[in-house]
Amino acid sequence: MTFLIKKLIESHDLEQYSLTQTIGSTSIYYYYLTFQTLNSSDSSCLIELHIHFEIKLQINLTMDKNHQKGDPKTPLEPHVLIFPIPIQGPVNCFLKLAELLCLSGIYVTFLNTDHIHRPLLRHTNILSRFNRYPNFRFETIPDGVNFENPVSAANIKEVLEGANIVSKPIFREMMISGRLSKRSERPVTAMILDAFFGFAVEVGLETSTPVFCFQTISPCCSWTSFFNLPTLIEAGEVPFREEDMDKLVENVPGTQHLLRKRDLAGFCRLDDMSNGEVQRVLKEALLTPRTQGLIVNTFEELDALVLPYMRKLCPNIYPIGPLHSLHKVRILANTTQPQNISSNSVWKEDCTCLSWLDKHPPKTVVYVSIGSLAMMKFEQLLEIWYGLVNSGKPFLWVRRPGSISDGYDESHVPSELLDHTKEMGCIVDWAPQEDVLAHQAVGAFMTHSGWNSTMESIAVGVPMICWPYFYDQQVISRFVGEVWKVGVDIKDTCDRLIVEKAIRDMMDKNRDIFTQSAILWENLAKESISEAGSSSKSLARLVADIISLSSTVK
Repeated sequence: MTFLIKKLIESHDLEQYSLTQTIGSTSIYYYYLTFQTLNSSDSSCLIELHIHFEIKLQINLTMDKNHQKGDPKTPLEPHVLIFPIPIQGPVNCFLKLAELLCLSGIYVTFLNTDHIHRPLLRHTNILSRFNRYPNFRFETIPDGVNFENPVSAANIKEVLEGANIVSKPIFREMMISGRLSKRSERPVTAMILDAFFGFAVEVGLETSTPVFCFQTISPCCSWTSFFNLPTLIEAGEVPFREEDMDKLVENVPGTQHLLRKRDLAGFCRLDDMSNGEVQRVLKEALLTPRTQGLIVNTFEELDALVLPYMRKLCPNIYPIGPLHSLHKVRILANTTQPQNISSNSVWKEDCTCLSWLDKHPPKTVVYVSIGSLAMMKFEQLLEIWYGLVNSGKPFLWVRRPGSISDGYDESHVPSELLDHTKEMGCIVDWAPQEDVLAHQAVGAFMTHSGWNSTMESIAVGVPMICWPYFYDQQVISRFVGEVWKVGVDIKDTCDRLIVEKAIRDMMDKNRDIFTQSAILWENLAKESISEAGSSSKSLARLVADIISLSSTVK
């Protein structure tokens, strides 16, 4: 047992996490992790562990005393803590924003949960990439998650519950009395948080630390289904019956003649409004306007329909999108050597698909991906597959391992699909999506309508066939088809004839219409990230506000 305790302590080093300076509460948190790891109720185990942490805490107390500032009235240097939810899309966005802040001279601490940080280390070069910034450091925090594969829709609940149970109390101690607190050598002067982590926002408010929320979901969903959810519930529009799916939503300003009930966020389809997910959204909708500002990955023109309404609740909004494009422009502008922009993917990318694309004429390939979270059934896989093959267009299909909810057995795939795929298709586990969408061969993108994917497609003028899975994707797909006119929305269907027709319409029959609209938004996106563009100005304003607010933190 002593050996196991020693290994546990080595794997959950207290100094690394700077959990607390309150011996009793630390013991409680780590007893929880002990039982998880050892599945034991041996009291001698707990006593031994408690004694060890008492010693470690005394060491930390001494270290923190030595780190005290001499003059408490001296303005603090800007130090931003960035804490994303442990999902590929948000982490990708937060890392890009972190690098932009580093380029602006702001000191950044990037806090990841253990589960998301491990695959980042395995599949990316983030350590060497961020090592060039002396004003950057990574920190990690336990989350109680034991499985190794990146999060998907099948296990997202477990990951988020782990953060809420295990990470929440540890984070609070880090900020109140630990290494990131105002007692530390380099106190945090501002926080950029995913509003999904309501507990982190509450800690910021409790400690009077300026908080900026970064919503990596779409603004169109934020407005229609987050900020207006209390109104929709009060008006009786949510929840709704299945036969009412095509009725227009009447109580969301700005979208009265656009949005059907089926176009609201996925959680609006739940029957029970006391559901934990709905209650979290309601809480987030109340917390976000209490922060210093809201950062969104969009540009002014793209979300002109909803941003004016959002500003009535959150006056200080920073649209800094397309974030991946803004990030690329700034990185290239700050180096004298040509370089590829590195990926932040938690999945290993197969770059051989780029060579496959090189063999095809411009705008002839259909790119298919349902992102890092979405799932499909085997029957749906076959319907999409038939639609692709019957369209006669070559296709590149990202088929993420584990994304078929009821399993994939190639022996059950009709031979005609396999034979046609050898001739005209390319299937990979994961692809460098930004590079794929920017490739001249890609003429259409069949997507789950995740917000990052949508922004990446808009930024390079690729029209979309939208097959949304959950959350904000139902809203996005409607806006793609009816507001921005850069795609077709085939939500709530999965039929080979519909898939084939959508591809043929987009790449043949109505190609010029979709191309014209896509180019328009591509050009507006490029303008927004130019030196005088709206997104560049928003980023500059964010940096200035962080510096200004940091000077007021004591």
